[in-house]
Amino acid sequence: MTSGLYEPDLVNASVGKWTTGFLESKIFISKFRPLSYKRKWLFGLPVLRFLRPAKSTQRGGTCIFTSLKEKELHLISNGKMSVDQLAEIAKDIHPFVTALHLREKQKSAKELFQAVELLTNVNVPPAKIVINDRVDVAIVAMALGVQLAYHSLDSDCVKEHFPQLRVGTSIHSYEEGQNAKEKGADYLLYGHVFPSQSKPGKPPNGLGELTRLTQLDIPVIAIGGITPENTGQVIKAGANGIAVMSGVLEARDPILAVKDYIKVLKNFSV
Repeated sequence: MTSGLYEPDLVNASVGKWTTGFLESKIFISKFRPLSYKRKWLFGLPVLRFLRPAKSTQRGGTCIFTSLKEKELHLISNGKMSVDQLAEIAKDIHPFVTALHLREKQKSAKELFQAVELLTNVNVPPAKIVINDRVDVAIVAMALGVQLAYHSLDSDCVKEHFPQLRVGTSIHSYEEGQNAKEKGADYLLYGHVFPSQSKPGKPPNGLGELTRLTQLDIPVIAIGGITPENTGQVIKAGANGIAVMSGVLEARDPILAVKDYIKVLKNFSV
């Protein structure tokens, strides 16, 4: 049974982990054989390091795959609303997005883990949740991945110990993108592209640098001031997808806002 990225009716099952590289295959829900694993320890807690199954025999849990051919839509929490408010929005729109990033800089590890639990309680699959900075929470919560900033652990360190995580690196220039790629990041989150409410007074980095970054042969997700009206410019510049915050979370109708973005993205998906 297969499904395009934008068909929401197939994504409400519990979702297991799969260790393909970032954005490799078409989105679909599929049964897979149980993964083998190694026990590792992180901050005194036992965690499981999942390994790629040797065969593709279809049985067992449920998994989501994504595709470079389909443009990605990432939703990033803004740290301003309560987790309850975020969950209320996420329960309706998660089928339409590729990933939901928990970017809650003021929350402790315990609070972040509780946020993940709240999201999964409203049927947001763990395999769609990305944790900002906190590798420990991403591992314990069995999230899709982690988004690293300049102050975070290096991506090569994370990938060495926890290769099942999809590791994104936030960057603002071509040089930072080169460095992130060399250190093994799975994708880049580049911004801010346009003037943004979250970066008042800061000049945008623009489309020119985005175009240069897309020549690095690593997926680039663009962020910052992106609206349905300018999404096409971003994709034409070579981005593999977009990330939004206020454009959805502060919209009068978040579902309608997501669908507006998707309409544009579908025009550029192959």
